[in-house]
Amino acid sequence: MSFLQSMRKPIAALVILAFVSSISWASANAAMVSTDEILKQNQHNLDRERLHMLLDHSEVRKQLEAWGVDSEEAKAWVDSLTDQEIAEMAAQMDQMPAGGSALGTVVFAALIAFLVLLTTDILGYTDIFPFIKKGK
Repeated sequence: MSFLQSMRKPIAALVILAFVSSISWASANAAMVSTDEILKQNQHNLDRERLHMLLDHSEVRKQLEAWGVDSEEAKAWVDSLTDQEIAEMAAQMDQMPAGGSALGTVVFAALIAFLVLLTTDILGYTDIFPFIKKGK
């Protein structure tokens, strides 16, 4: 018993040393974020949300369904776009006359979705269109 009692302090010191050495001493890094960066990120989020709202319109859904495209697939496609692509689409939507060419916007968005799905079908990633002959 006296041997165990005499070894208690060195073992405790060894356990404490092992515990302290296993802790990672990561430091936090902070940087200034400019207002422009925050505004750009918010604008990208707003543009993406505008495209989602466009895809929620019943006329757009009807046209997509007529082309054989599910509206959820189109929304997933919008989510996969880069911020630059979203900004370009939003800029084109902003240049259209108000109230007069919503159908043009709908057709443009549906055409883009159709082309993306057609490309993925040709490459063999999807099997949406039966008229596409797959290469073997």
